[in-house]
Amino acid sequence: MSKTIHFTKMHGAGNDYIYVNTLLYNIPDPSAASIAWSKPHTGIGSDGLVLIGKPKDGEKADYSMRIFNADGSEAMMCGNASRCIAKYLYEKGITDKTTIRLETLSGVKILSLHLKAGKVESVTVDMLEPAFDVKEQYTGHTPDELNSVKALADHVLRTEDGKPKSLFVSMGNPHYVIFVDDVQHMDITTLGKLLEREKAFPQRCNIEFAQLVGEGKLRTRVWERGSGITMACGTGACATAVAAAKLGVCGRHAVIAMDGGDLDITWSPNDNHVYMTGPAAFAFEGDIELPEDK
Repeated sequence: MSKTIHFTKMHGAGNDYIYVNTLLYNIPDPSAASIAWSKPHTGIGSDGLVLIGKPKDGEKADYSMRIFNADGSEAMMCGNASRCIAKYLYEKGITDKTTIRLETLSGVKILSLHLKAGKVESVTVDMLEPAFDVKEQYTGHTPDELNSVKALADHVLRTEDGKPKSLFVSMGNPHYVIFVDDVQHMDITTLGKLLEREKAFPQRCNIEFAQLVGEGKLRTRVWERGSGITMACGTGACATAVAAAKLGVCGRHAVIAMDGGDLDITWSPNDNHVYMTGPAAFAFEGDIELPEDK
């Protein structure tokens, strides 16, 4: 007989996940559950499944997060999901802390809650330092390799020496940020699907297409590995801001405008950490049965 699980649907700037408190419920096969529950017509509908639980090291972290994409693959980190976890833990009375240490596959993240009238209005996440040379995630492109995707070549901005204005950035998980002249009219589905599986990305890759639309403001659209187009991506927003600063597109502070809303990103020159601030919201709650074993 199937076991019934209580879930909470939440989103951060439109990036929506199913949240389950594994302090109360056991999910024996989270990959299968994510695939089944993420389907929009026969399941709950989401970008994936997030499990909130006990950390492996209780001295270093207060809670843990595991995240599974809609295709069942496990992700290392999700900035939007981490903000939602902060709101979930505080507003459900599980903790009264306004600074929470969250254990993820890409390290312990510090969540700073900003309250208004007793509710979590926004959350700032210390996303730690970006990395640019992570061989297991990125083996490198030749200067004009992006031209191999013909539909993309005409839209990409160029540096003075003619190289594509693009950069690999690891925020624990891999991102490739490409600066273009008209992000709204890009065929994100076709290009994202192709680039995610480029041979330069051994673990596949999240792809961001970004355009400078104002002083310190970047319009960004995201193709997430394992989920496809999503309304927002917290680590993707961080990677976009870092790439923009590194390539001289804008300074170390940027507002990243995504399909689901804006995220405020600062790449601090003091500690080299990336700080992301943004909203989190409840959508609805319910009960669902675990998928049956096949």
